[in-house]
Amino acid sequence: MSELLEPLLISIKVALCATALVGGPGVGIGWLLARKEFWGRTLVDGLVQLPLVLPAVAVGYGLLWVLGNAGWGLAPSLLFTWKGAVLAASVMSLPLVVRMAKLAFDGVDPRLEHMALSLGFTKAQVLFRVTLPLAKRGLAAALVLGFGRALGEFGATIIVAGMVPGETGTLALAIFEDIQLGHSESAFALVGVASVVSFVAVTLSAHLMRGPRDNDRRGTLS
Repeated sequence: MSELLEPLLISIKVALCATALVGGPGVGIGWLLARKEFWGRTLVDGLVQLPLVLPAVAVGYGLLWVLGNAGWGLAPSLLFTWKGAVLAASVMSLPLVVRMAKLAFDGVDPRLEHMALSLGFTKAQVLFRVTLPLAKRGLAAALVLGFGRALGEFGATIIVAGMVPGETGTLALAIFEDIQLGHSESAFALVGVASVVSFVAVTLSAHLMRGPRDNDRRGTLS
């Protein structure tokens, strides 16, 4: 039982920390891409989405190079630790959070924001009392999917954090190790656990995305 529980708990810890780390920046960048026109917007979008198409091991190698050359003692404190796994999972989940957050903000009718401005709301009030409440279900879905992506991260994690039992042994890495060692039953059990958790995350995200929005729109400006 501990062979299943330990990787699951490590994965949940890493995924929660990664989601907390990218939640604010992901939502902020999503809002920026959805609501602002600026020079270099396409470049920013492309750079943010790059980890979606790059091989995960390439992203991991890039992080390894940055940590090794950035100074400030970053490499010793992050490499082959659970914090390094959080960093790798954060970078790989950020594009998904940004994309889903942008969709959430795109789903908010700009006319409601203009109406609020005409009623004397400041831009900050419009953001926090109109835009964010109307986009909250989509933003929650973005965070849930980001959590799911971080939970299943493998390629970048194995480069940056390695497989240290009890420290960086996430579900994905534990499955890989069991396959390498020929522990088929254990690998199958871990795959089952990962599948259940991932299914719950995807189902919850889909529920949030298709949730009622009319009730959110009514009363927002009251």
